[in-house]
Amino acid sequence: MTKSGSHVRSLLHYAFLTLFALVMVYPLIWLFFASFKENGEIFGSLRLLPKQVVWDAYAKGWEGSGQFSFGVFLLNTFKLVIPTVAFTVLSSTVVAYGFARFRFALRGLLFAVMISTMMLPNAVIIIPRYILFNELGWLNSYLPFTVPALFACAPFFIFLLIQFFRGLPRELDESATIDGCNSFTILTRILMPLSKPALFSAAIFQFIWTWNDFFNALIYINSVKKFTVALGLRMSLDISSAAQWNQVMAMSMVAIIPCVIIFFAAQKYFVEGIATTGLKG
Repeated sequence: MTKSGSHVRSLLHYAFLTLFALVMVYPLIWLFFASFKENGEIFGSLRLLPKQVVWDAYAKGWEGSGQFSFGVFLLNTFKLVIPTVAFTVLSSTVVAYGFARFRFALRGLLFAVMISTMMLPNAVIIIPRYILFNELGWLNSYLPFTVPALFACAPFFIFLLIQFFRGLPRELDESATIDGCNSFTILTRILMPLSKPALFSAAIFQFIWTWNDFFNALIYINSVKKFTVALGLRMSLDISSAAQWNQVMAMSMVAIIPCVIIFFAAQKYFVEGIATTGLKG
């Protein structure tokens, strides 16, 4: 292939990727501009830009229902998400380390049971979990989210980290053992620093999934003062006879910002964690 033909091919590739990116990002672009439109224009016009800009949608949307502002829902979501993410990463790392590096009785059976739980849809276990948490008195709190995370009830992340640990040479463990390191030191001083891509990937996934979780929050939380962002957005549609969609769009944009910041801040490790399963040569 000639040099000019190679340039044309590269140009076509970039044009296709740019078009595809615009298609994927367009809903967010529309959401942003819709937050500055009036209700009638949001559903009555195909124009992207507003005819008449409404500037107070963000201020009124932030006020919320009057009793609780959107800032309360945002703070509640951080109170729920941050411990859940931290506990998930820590507990999944310990369990994955055990499966990847140690031989013990019933290891294969326990691993199979752990993997099989990944295939259970949430609708199957929601009723037993609700009954259990109700008996424990955990309803209307964040314990149904944080306590399971503390005990490694996230098989997807365990499996992800197991595969990553298996890609790390066992010679690292043996060398550390000769130097006097115990199992815990090997994990914290050697394997975890090398596993930053996988750990960041798990943290990002769990952050976004928990942040956007509506169904579980709806089931376990019934007090408005403990509502998360997802429940707060849904409640904003019920507090008035006619929903102010520009305010809903505005607060939806605000709700997206933390996820976007987290993703771009850890993008380097996230991409590396998805693309690799071990050490790079």
